[in-house]
Amino acid sequence: MTAMVETCDLLAFGAHPDDVEIGMGGTIAKYVRRGYRAVICDLTKAELSSNGTVDERQKEAAEAAHRLGVSERLNLELPDRGLYVEEEAIRRIVAVVRRYRPRLVFAPYWEDRHPDHGQCARLVEEAVFSAGIRRYGDGELGDAHRVRSVYYYMINAFCRPHFLVDISETAQDKLASLRAYESQFEKRPGSVDTPLTNNYIEMIESRERWFGQQIGAEYAEGFLAKTPIHLFDLFEGVR
Repeated sequence: MTAMVETCDLLAFGAHPDDVEIGMGGTIAKYVRRGYRAVICDLTKAELSSNGTVDERQKEAAEAAHRLGVSERLNLELPDRGLYVEEEAIRRIVAVVRRYRPRLVFAPYWEDRHPDHGQCARLVEEAVFSAGIRRYGDGELGDAHRVRSVYYYMINAFCRPHFLVDISETAQDKLASLRAYESQFEKRPGSVDTPLTNNYIEMIESRERWFGQQIGAEYAEGFLAKTPIHLFDLFEGVR
């Protein structure tokens, strides 16, 4: 039986709630404002996080998605610190790709201090490839779908991006989405001291300001690609 189809333009995967917001919240908000449909899919509930509870984190994730204008947010409930390239995890991601049939898919940059982020990237790569194979899943995961492009956003990494997206108009939306995660980014009674509770949002804001400076904008977000980027016109978009 073919799964229900609810198409979107942009499908962003993260290992944990808040990954997508850290890496590309401004880009999501920008294109939602322009009428595109965006969906976020978290692979885990971040149940091993040092601060906050699972229920609290889920409420924060819903509020963050609302602040960005995201159409829907999913959670595959894979185990935190248990992300491995294995068939069951790939099948779950394939089902999401085939259900929403996005033009663009985003995943974390594959080099990051947190191993789950790199594993998320590898799982998404495998799933996007398998999602385009007609006979994969024996009809149980929906009809085959080929994604136009897969791009990678930065979480903790700071490297030379392959391209930058001007988010000057939506940088404050991005920061607002991060502030929704009070359990992660604010020091509260009983909180454990982590890199996230020590001016992490300010660090992200500085990173996006620096990226913006590279293209003459106030803020920008950086992305990487593993395949050549097709320029339809050599002069279109070049500044």
